[in-house]
Amino acid sequence: MKPKHSIAVLAAAMAWAMGAQAQCLSDGDVGVLASHYSSRTPAPNFPALTDADGACTRAKFNVLLASSLGKVVGYKAGLTNPAVQKRFNTDKPVWGKLYEGMIQPSGSTVPAAFGARPLYEADMLVRVKDSAIHQARTPYEVLQHIDQVIPFIELPDLVVQAPPQLNGPGVAAINVGARLGVAGQPIAVPVTRGERYALLDALERMDVQLTNDKGELLASGKGSDILGQPLNAVVWIAQALQQEGITLQPGDVISLGSFSPLLPPRAGLGVTATYVGLPGAQPVQVHFK
Repeated sequence: MKPKHSIAVLAAAMAWAMGAQAQCLSDGDVGVLASHYSSRTPAPNFPALTDADGACTRAKFNVLLASSLGKVVGYKAGLTNPAVQKRFNTDKPVWGKLYEGMIQPSGSTVPAAFGARPLYEADMLVRVKDSAIHQARTPYEVLQHIDQVIPFIELPDLVVQAPPQLNGPGVAAINVGARLGVAGQPIAVPVTRGERYALLDALERMDVQLTNDKGELLASGKGSDILGQPLNAVVWIAQALQQEGITLQPGDVISLGSFSPLLPPRAGLGVTATYVGLPGAQPVQVHFK
């Protein structure tokens, strides 16, 4: 009996050690996280999570967010830029939910302290035309199932006291920091095959620039910085959501990720995102107070 007992003790110790390193956060811990999100104060960091435990924690967090924020209006792909992946010690994207009221019109003024750990970045939205988008496997196929491409400055909130300590699943656990964003004038997806290929080429080659009110460059990136081609983020998230039993609906929007580094806002700063080389794209702006 002694050897069996020793094995059982060892197994329990191993399970405890693994659990101490990474496990789905308890309901109480997720409640604390949601309370800090609501009060816009930094939440305590949690241990590095596995993919499964990050997804489990996100699901609990989303239930609490929905109770206060209401309807889901779309989804966001995060960590789609290799430079941002490196920052969070991962090599793959994550996803979160966007709720009603999160997306404001271009030109909106928001508090510089809009979140516990507020940031801003150049991003882009697409609008879903039909649920067959889940069958898309190429950027061209994505264009058949979206009807708009929308310039977007995302205003994420990394919530925790020490965001650099988050790993990829940890970013998923906080709903990929979804908080706010400002959306510009939509660009309609063209009808003809030639026009669609031209749009794909422009999306990949465009230079996305963030400037301040003086026109000074704050940051920039290329369209290809998102998974080689921005619409690859749609292919990825459509499949990831389907694996979770979530079906995209007409009118849902998808945030594609960061074209630029994540930067901290400050009161009095105005930021403009310009999509150089993307025909029909109007600049999108946000002001911080």
